[in-house]
Amino acid sequence: MEWLQGPLIVNGMSKNLSDLSGRKGLAKNLFEELGFAAKATGTPGMDDMELLRSEFLIGKANVYGSVSFYDFLKPGNKGKKVYICNGSACLTAGTQNKLQAALSEHFTAEETGEMCCLGRCHENNAFHVNGKNYSGDDIDQIDNIKKGSSASPDQYHVASYGTPVLTSEYGEVKAYYKIFIDCLGRTPDSLLAECSLSGLRGRGGAGFPLAYKLDACRKMPPGTKFIVCNADEGDPGAYSDRYIMEQRPHAMLMGMMIVGYITGAAYGVVYIRGEYPESIDIIDSCIATLQKENLVGENINGSGFSFEFKVIKAQGAYICGEETALLSSIEGQRPEVRVRPPYPTQEGLFNKPTVVNNVETLANLPYIMQRGGKAFASIGTAKDSGTKLISLDGYFNRPGIYEVDMGTPLHIVVNELGGGFRKPVKAMHIGGPLGGLVPVHKINSLAVDFDSFAKEGFLLGHASVVCIPEDYPLIQYLEHLFRFTAHESCGKCFPCRLGSTRGAEMLEKAQGGNYRIDTGLMNDLLETLETGSLCALGGGLPLPIKNAMNYFEEELSPYFSK
Repeated sequence: MEWLQGPLIVNGMSKNLSDLSGRKGLAKNLFEELGFAAKATGTPGMDDMELLRSEFLIGKANVYGSVSFYDFLKPGNKGKKVYICNGSACLTAGTQNKLQAALSEHFTAEETGEMCCLGRCHENNAFHVNGKNYSGDDIDQIDNIKKGSSASPDQYHVASYGTPVLTSEYGEVKAYYKIFIDCLGRTPDSLLAECSLSGLRGRGGAGFPLAYKLDACRKMPPGTKFIVCNADEGDPGAYSDRYIMEQRPHAMLMGMMIVGYITGAAYGVVYIRGEYPESIDIIDSCIATLQKENLVGENINGSGFSFEFKVIKAQGAYICGEETALLSSIEGQRPEVRVRPPYPTQEGLFNKPTVVNNVETLANLPYIMQRGGKAFASIGTAKDSGTKLISLDGYFNRPGIYEVDMGTPLHIVVNELGGGFRKPVKAMHIGGPLGGLVPVHKINSLAVDFDSFAKEGFLLGHASVVCIPEDYPLIQYLEHLFRFTAHESCGKCFPCRLGSTRGAEMLEKAQGGNYRIDTGLMNDLLETLETGSLCALGGGLPLPIKNAMNYFEEELSPYFSK
């Protein structure tokens, strides 16, 4: 039995670190403190790490292991003053080389870093300076930006096709929160029943029924519980969560409060991408408004229910979109994916029962509680109820955020809402880097719902759309996907950590002209990634690669051998 001791010790150690990190609760958070320590130079100093290690009773290796993982904490981030977006939408738009050349006249190579998708996919040319994001023609104002002037807020089309659940105006804040006050007058069981009737499935990509997750947490013994909003929308090409946080923030916040009341959780954590500074500022401001209106805090409206918010700024790690890695991140640990069971609803943040949901999922709750679960279920299809936000990139004539009823034909999104393509496109990468690579001839075969995409061998995911123009080499895009996975892998499982790197190496070598990838070898690699990876990062990467090999065999044939 000695061979069992390794995993048991590792799991026990991880739980101990969670408990140690949770000693101070959310008031003083280790991960947040590391971010504060990095603010001056871009990375925490050794003295800062030693002080925090001692205060939280965490080992030196654990603290350094965390710091060295995150893009905006690692030592290599020291001295960075400008960041250029390297997301998929900006990549295929071909804007970033010219942008980098323009910025190099103002910043040295040592002062220049990269960020993965700033959510400016609708106009590209995206970069980050002085804690703010810029895109489009903003580079023309770089002299003023360096002096502290802010460019105009970015503009993009927002429209709905069908029922406007998330895109409708909600009016004055206090009047809007009457929905929540009314919820406090009902039993948690009755609200859970509405969630079940609604059929709402998670909008982060997995499509897991919300009611099941809430019920599991509610059934845990009373005590400290957490509601965590996963606002770490890291899928390149997706900016629908950013839209909600910046233009419909109270829908998300109220959704968290409703979920807290249903499950008996008194604490809500909003974990927001560091690449979305404007979202962080707006959510902070909205929470301050709720505090001023006595809509959060102790004994809200005399109901006996209490709820407090904590906003945590992430530090650059795509893997934190995976719920268990996100929880480890909040605890100040290296964001490695956890083995399940136990599930977060059993042992989550600081080993306490935790519900983790994404921004769009939570933002649907006010509508469901106001109109009823049956009303929500009447929208969309029998299996996929409600609406879905879709992000269209700059290759559309009308890029932007569009809300459509589930089941809406994809050709309506592309041709009517998006206005068609502004230049010839051969494929759309839908659902993020792990989503399906959809050739344009399949547009008429798909509808916007989970089942339609799954039946055709694709994945709806976050419903972001990154276009690949006809003149963009697909082999380069596939290498980009492998390199993205290699960079963002938490490193815990071999298939993802090693397989992504080997795949990138093979694709790079094949473009050199003297090497052709053995198709059987690539298929073996994809199978290993798909079946052996611990989470969807390594497990999902094979999907777009397989789609490409299936639908674009002729274009890829010079790089592969049978």
